[in-house]
Amino acid sequence: MIRAQLLTPDPPSLTTFLNTHTRTRDCLIQIAGLAEVTYHGRAASTAEVGAYLVLIKRDGSLQIHAPTGIKPMNWQPRTDELTARVEHGRCVLHASRRSPEELVRVTFLHPHLALALNLYEEASFTLSGSEKQMQDALARHPELIEPGLTVLDRELLIDSGGIDLYARDMNGKYVVVELKRGRATQDAVSQLGRYVATVQKSGVAAVRGILAAPSITAPALKELRVRGLEFREMGAWPDAPAPAALPSLFD
Repeated sequence: MIRAQLLTPDPPSLTTFLNTHTRTRDCLIQIAGLAEVTYHGRAASTAEVGAYLVLIKRDGSLQIHAPTGIKPMNWQPRTDELTARVEHGRCVLHASRRSPEELVRVTFLHPHLALALNLYEEASFTLSGSEKQMQDALARHPELIEPGLTVLDRELLIDSGGIDLYARDMNGKYVVVELKRGRATQDAVSQLGRYVATVQKSGVAAVRGILAAPSITAPALKELRVRGLEFREMGAWPDAPAPAALPSLFD
C-alpha cells in the first residue's frame, strides 16, 4: 500500500516527492507537519502557522485538515494544476484551478512525514438514508457543501425537472445542487447540466452547478470538468434533530 515515504524531508526532497506523485495522479498523498496556508480566489484567507495534514487525492482534489474536527479548514474540490517548488528555502505547493480562478498555496515550514499510498476504489459506497433525508440534512447544514452557502429553495420545479437545492454562494452567485446517495454517473452530470442551462435561460447569468455525492465515476468527473461544473464528496450527514417531547398529562 505504501508506495513511497519520507521522514522529515528537506525542501528539495519534498518538492521532488510532490512533483513526482502529483504528476501521475494515481495515488493518495499525505503530508503532515508545520505549515502555512493561503487561499486566493472568490475570497482571500490565510491560516495561521500550525500543524496540518495535507491530503491530495487521485482526482487532484486537495484537503487541509487541522488536528481537530471532521471538516477540512481549506480545500480545492478539483485542481487544474498541482506544482511544488522551493521558494526562499521552503517547499511550497501550489494548487490552482482556472474556472473559477482559485489558488491554494501551502508553505511547508517543518514537514514531519510525506506518504504516497496506493489506494484504489474497489466498490461503490451508498449513504444510508433516503435522498430526501440527505436533502433535509444539507438544507439545514449547507456549509457541508460549501462555507457561506445559503439555501433559497428545495425541490425547485423548472422546465427540465426539480432542483434538489437552489442556493446562493458567499459572492452572490446562484448555485444549483444535485444530490446523489450513491456514486454519481454521467447521467447525474447531464441532469445537473440541464438544470444549470435552464436557470441560465431564465435570465440568471452567473450560475454554478454542484454535484454532491459520496463518489463519482472517472468518466463522470471528466464530463463534469468539461462542462465547468463542480463535485463535492459527501460523507455521512448530521442526524435530524429529535422532535420536542410533548408534555405528559402530569407535567
